[in-house]
Amino acid sequence: MSLNDPRWGSQGGNDGDRGDGRRGDDNRGGNQGPPDLEEVWRDFNQRLSGLFGAKRKRGGGSGDGGGSGPRMPDFSPRQFGGGLGALAALVGVVWLASGFYTVDANERGVVLRLGKYVQTTDPGLRWRLPYPFETHEIVDLTGVRTVEIGYRGSERNRVMRESLMLTDDENIISIQFAVQYVLSSPENYVFNNRFPDESVGQAAETAMREIVGKSPMDFVLYEGREEIAATAHELMQRILDRYETGIMISRVTMQNAQPPEQVQAAFDDAVKAGQDQERQKNEGEAYANDVIPRARGTASRLIEEGNAYRERVVANAEGEASRFSQILAEYSRAPDVTRERMYLETMQEVMSNASKVMVDAKGSGNLLMLPLDKLIQQSAGAPRTAAAEPMAEPATPQSDPAAGGFDPRDRELMRNRERGER
Repeated sequence: MSLNDPRWGSQGGNDGDRGDGRRGDDNRGGNQGPPDLEEVWRDFNQRLSGLFGAKRKRGGGSGDGGGSGPRMPDFSPRQFGGGLGALAALVGVVWLASGFYTVDANERGVVLRLGKYVQTTDPGLRWRLPYPFETHEIVDLTGVRTVEIGYRGSERNRVMRESLMLTDDENIISIQFAVQYVLSSPENYVFNNRFPDESVGQAAETAMREIVGKSPMDFVLYEGREEIAATAHELMQRILDRYETGIMISRVTMQNAQPPEQVQAAFDDAVKAGQDQERQKNEGEAYANDVIPRARGTASRLIEEGNAYRERVVANAEGEASRFSQILAEYSRAPDVTRERMYLETMQEVMSNASKVMVDAKGSGNLLMLPLDKLIQQSAGAPRTAAAEPMAEPATPQSDPAAGGFDPRDRELMRNRERGER
């Protein structure tokens, strides 16, 4: 019989007297309506009073209704226990059903028994002992989590305490980067991490400061970003694995790297100065590459010419020495013939280089000039007028020697005349 049944606690299931002088069908009409909760509660309190030793006066008949005390209703512990058993069974079923839980495909379940790790469950419908004996936690393994270092949300929202770092050449730079990670071990993630994002952030900041502290500023700002990100990825993973956090770093992204705002203008000037220095250095190297090869070529040519001149002079000297030795040998054998031959060869050589010949006839005292160059031109077919004009013109001091005239006061002519007279 249900606890809400209006006849709860009656004997034999009939509508006899309730103990308060009323019948069960006075106000309800049998089982045709819901029970009155106030009346049920009143009956329940009366029965509890009977359980704890309340005196109950049993009447022998209908004439015993005017006794010394009120008449208590009849009570059966068996009927009361049946209702409580049904309620306890219902509560037990609900309590056992609370141990069921569902694990998705990208998740894992960590079961704890009185706070101690028991097992890791795979995806599907699972059951554990209900609370408070066992509990479970669902861990997402495929979800990518992101931790931002040096900024929050946007690069403009800088966190200077995290972004400012010191390089190997004692320069301060501002670095902003993001770390993405997933979970590799659900049990380590649940038991060895109190604040996972803070753990990843501190490991990332530690690794980045170590790498930047060993690198120069130009390497960090320009050509070394990819290398720094890869090295930081490996160092972060080693730190997290050493602490058994169950976290796996998937990617490290360098967002921005630049000098602090306070020295940005000075840094730009320094960069421009460095660029100007590099440009001038390149121009100097280009000029050196143009001038030095030509200078080396000229020096090599001069050296070769000097060597050739030296060899020519030495060879001529050796030849002259050999010829002089040969002439000396011949002169020793026939001095007169050798002297005459040397005179004739010398005159031939001298006369072949002269264009004019001065002849002084003995006894007459007249000086004759033989323009050999003109005679050669006439013999080659030159016009006669061009050859006759210099001879017809009088010799004047102002006449040009190259044109065929001569100066009678010339010292060479005077010396030649004196030699002819002798």
